[in-house]
Amino acid sequence: MNEYLQDEAATLRFGARLTELALTEELVTLRGELGTGKTTLVRGFLAALGHSGSVRSPTYTLVEPYDLAGQRIYHLDFYRIADPRELTYLGFDDLIAEPAIKLVEWPEMAGDKMPAAAVEIVLSSEGEGRRVVLRDLR
Repeated sequence: MNEYLQDEAATLRFGARLTELALTEELVTLRGELGTGKTTLVRGFLAALGHSGSVRSPTYTLVEPYDLAGQRIYHLDFYRIADPRELTYLGFDDLIAEPAIKLVEWPEMAGDKMPAAAVEIVLSSEGEGRRVVLRDLR
């Protein structure tokens, strides 16, 4: 899937459409430069599942858990990971093994610690909006 998202509202709608993928325990990676809408896309996904509160980028906390629609969802952000070995100390292996949807921003920072994703999403700036490419690898 390859789409142009003209603004934040379109990015939120695209995130909401991720519910159509019927994710259950998958690893979803979100790639893109700063400001391309990764967290906004996650915000749309979580809102579609019933979350009504704020959605912060977990840049400093590394992980934000949510329990929605009978599912555990982890929103992770590895932007500040300097060395993939740090993830071992943070319990990443246990978290990845949990029966939960894992939405991971900046997965490349995890190096070889990052298992293969079931769904890959790449966002890039294009004109006034964003280009999103989604690959369902299941």
